[in-house]
Amino acid sequence: MKLKLDEQGHVVTVDGRPVYVYEDGKEIPFDAAGTVATITRLNGEAKGHRERAEKAETTLKAFEGLDPEASRQALETVANLDSKSLVAAGEVEKIKAEAEKAWADKLKAIEEKYKPVVEERDNLHSKLISQQIGGAFAGSKFIADKLAIPADIAQSAFGSAFKVEGDAIVGYDRNGGKIYSRERPGEVAAFDEALSLMVESYPHRDNILKSSGASGSGARGSGGAAGGGKAMVRSAFEQLDPAARMAFVKSGGAVTD
Repeated sequence: MKLKLDEQGHVVTVDGRPVYVYEDGKEIPFDAAGTVATITRLNGEAKGHRERAEKAETTLKAFEGLDPEASRQALETVANLDSKSLVAAGEVEKIKAEAEKAWADKLKAIEEKYKPVVEERDNLHSKLISQQIGGAFAGSKFIADKLAIPADIAQSAFGSAFKVEGDAIVGYDRNGGKIYSRERPGEVAAFDEALSLMVESYPHRDNILKSSGASGSGARGSGGAAGGGKAMVRSAFEQLDPAARMAFVKSGGAVTD
């Protein structure tokens, strides 16, 4: 990326922040104060991780040269002798095995008893997650302003790339990494920004973006119908799953060759 300059060669600013132009032509004001704060926070987190790692390494040094399995067996033998000095170690092991089996049986009975409750809880949790992500697609300004397909079709195509983490909906790229904001360096992208970046990297993006209304060689592809109508070329339509295809057709979408 590079700084945006005006005709006199001066740096262009927005609200006191210098504007940078990315390789794809997008212009983003650079928030230096926010970036410094983020870097400071990340450095603090890295320091905490390093100190915990150093403490763990120091603790492990005390066990260097020991055979873990041999040490475990020795400790078990000592424990057996201390607890039942007049009883053979084999008898102690038998008692322990019976106690473990009784506990395992009791635990299994509890799990069976509450299995329906756990399944219902997991079901409700999955539905809640689905509703949160679905609500984000339904209320997306990016979809309403930029895409020539309805929100449910957009969710079918991109919904699996979003997860609910805490109170936030987080987008992930094709490599499984979180999508970070260009507007707020170091922070995770908000829903609409993450979705816009996914669409930018989508191979058939011109087929789902609304027409800009331009004409001539500089205009975008004909994926969106004029005036923002719903149209999709067959190659893009065939990449949707069956449910998404049905929803697109029912919403009045047209497939073109």
